[in-house]
Amino acid sequence: MLWRSVVFKLWFTIILLVAFVLMILTVFLLEFFEDFYVQDAEENLMNQAENVAVVIDQHKETSLTLDTIDQLLAPQTSVTVFFTEHDFWQNKMDANKPSIEPSWFVSNDEISGVFNSNESVRKITTLPNSNAEIIIVGMPTVDNNGAIYVYQSLEVVEETTTKATKIILLAATIAIVLTTIFAFFLSSRITAPLIKMRRVAGELSRGEFNTKVPVLTHDEIGELAISFNRMRRQLNYHITALNQEKSQLSSILKSMADGVITVNKQLGVMLINPPAEQFLSQVNFQGDNEDYTLPQELRKTLQNVIEEEQEYAKEIVAQGRNFVLVMTPLYIEGEARGAVAIIRDMTEERQLDKLRKDFLANVSHELRTPISMMQGYSEAIVDDIAETKEEKQELAQIIYDESLRMNRLVNELLDLARMEAGHIQISKENVEVKPFVKRIVKKFHSIADEQQIELVEHVPVDLTYSFDPDRVEQVLTNLIDNAMRHTPNSGKIEVKVDESNNELTFYINDNGSGIPEEDLPFIFERFYKSDKARTRNGQKKGTGLGLSIAKHIVEAHGGSIYAKSQLGEGTTFIFSIPQ
Repeated sequence: MLWRSVVFKLWFTIILLVAFVLMILTVFLLEFFEDFYVQDAEENLMNQAENVAVVIDQHKETSLTLDTIDQLLAPQTSVTVFFTEHDFWQNKMDANKPSIEPSWFVSNDEISGVFNSNESVRKITTLPNSNAEIIIVGMPTVDNNGAIYVYQSLEVVEETTTKATKIILLAATIAIVLTTIFAFFLSSRITAPLIKMRRVAGELSRGEFNTKVPVLTHDEIGELAISFNRMRRQLNYHITALNQEKSQLSSILKSMADGVITVNKQLGVMLINPPAEQFLSQVNFQGDNEDYTLPQELRKTLQNVIEEEQEYAKEIVAQGRNFVLVMTPLYIEGEARGAVAIIRDMTEERQLDKLRKDFLANVSHELRTPISMMQGYSEAIVDDIAETKEEKQELAQIIYDESLRMNRLVNELLDLARMEAGHIQISKENVEVKPFVKRIVKKFHSIADEQQIELVEHVPVDLTYSFDPDRVEQVLTNLIDNAMRHTPNSGKIEVKVDESNNELTFYINDNGSGIPEEDLPFIFERFYKSDKARTRNGQKKGTGLGLSIAKHIVEAHGGSIYAKSQLGEGTTFIFSIPQ
């Protein structure tokens, strides 16, 4: 709106101030000129009366005296001369001069004092039987025997005053017009930099810091523009620094493995990172909906942390995962204004701790069995329980087999430890896949024939690929051996190789007992074994390390391995190696 702008307000203020000053000045000037013209008229009439008195005193001849008086008087002036109180003379009257009966001078108490006290009289009065005003002066003659009254109409003074008033009002009007133009020019010139600053300030509020206010003058407004530009640069610098810090903080929070939740005093979430969102979605899990609101239990705990200003730690189990929460007060200017909760997922640590304990238990269990058997059979030999040579030979063979089993277990443990430590070495070379697979499968033909298992391979001809043949042979051997141990008599095992999308994929399929669905996610863990009833031959038990070793070898090649199984119908192990 125009009337709300600084230009209008400044312009209107200047106009109002000048108009007020001109109005006061006009009033005083009109009063001054009116009084001046009245006094000037009185002085003029008094001079004429004095001249008339001198003429009357110096000339004794009446006719000559009266003619001289007529010549001395101004055209608009009238005179009445009283030689005595009843002997008077008036000059010739015309339509433009006021006419007064001589008796009125004698009977009017306000001016008759000229006869009584011989004092001069100056008076503005109204004519008898009329509303016309006159200026009248009176003075005694030189011999004090008579009186001289000179008067004229006040209209003459009013005409002069009216002309002066018109001139003053015209000058005031011209002054107001000029002032209006000057005020508008001045206000526009003064406020132009302010308008530009307002526009630049609006751009600053929208985050645009590149616009500069031009410095047009070197006065206070110019200094204001310089200060505004300096403020813009400083604001741009600080906003950029804050954005960089915010971006760094956001990147740090997003890259943190631990969850972070910051709440204010009203428990409103001010800051949260993705791990914390995942934690809340798991805590508030309801069907397929994700809810990131704070649970009631956590809200109460955070409220206690803020009110008591003490650190607090607790553990929460959600969706089968263990979370440890460490909550501390958030201080701002020495007062607790909120709280920070650090959320750490301890599931992996707990699982690793459990695996460590299970590892020790499994190793102890796997070693205890062969050691017990070796101890028992060796005692039988020492105590001569085996009497014949054939019996001693049989016991010695059992002790030898168990020692081999222990050696195999220790070697596999050492291999697995090296692989998990990252010390596995892969020596890739170009290998013809068909002869390679055929040679490995051939090693199991005798065992397959013994167990009446059909063992076949399907490998494309002329397929050459780059991988570590020794390590891949170890994987295939473990998987085929695993299939042999879980495939019943008259069963079938297929080894298939396929190449697509620059990946070499191996399929080891059997129609054995299969793996329960709940065991599939854990079959590649160390010493993990599903239902022992799935083992075809109780005398041929694995160590539980073969699949774990196979997984590490495949991943060392940059590939992946997984299994598909259906209980009672069979299992398929699939692993891929990229080119």
